[in-house]
Amino acid sequence: MSFVQTLRTETAADHDAVDARFGALRLDRTADYLRFLIAHGRALPAVEAALANHGDLPVWRPRAGALAADLAALGRPLPAALPFVLDNEGARWGALYVIEGSRLGGQLLARSLPPAAPSAYLGAVHQRGEWRALLDALERQAAARDDRWRAAALHGARQTFALYRGALGD
Repeated sequence: MSFVQTLRTETAADHDAVDARFGALRLDRTADYLRFLIAHGRALPAVEAALANHGDLPVWRPRAGALAADLAALGRPLPAALPFVLDNEGARWGALYVIEGSRLGGQLLARSLPPAAPSAYLGAVHQRGEWRALLDALERQAAARDDRWRAAALHGARQTFALYRGALGD
């Protein structure tokens, strides 16, 4: 099994838990969409800050600005980011896998928005070949590293899913 497949399998329950929490929101309702954006505003900038300025990662395009723009269009500021630390390279790769994977989900979620809803954040999809290139780079990194690095990547992915789960609150 490839490392990406292992990562997907090992974090499936974490992913499902996040989907269940956010899936209860109806994004065609302004209040629910605002709650969704605020929760993402607590999580995504925290992850992006933890990933910033690390040359060990492939090029990625931050989305916190798009998220802030959508919140501003709805009359809300970007909330304070939750505390989040990624203390090693493997963990950063795991977190990157999660936030870049969320672009795929965002593309699907954007379809449920009303036409007038601000959608810069959910509309920030991968450019052609970008997702595949990230998965290939992750696979190469995992193959070149030891079991500790792979365990750290898995931990970073789980840590990121947990951050999103907690960002929605009760």
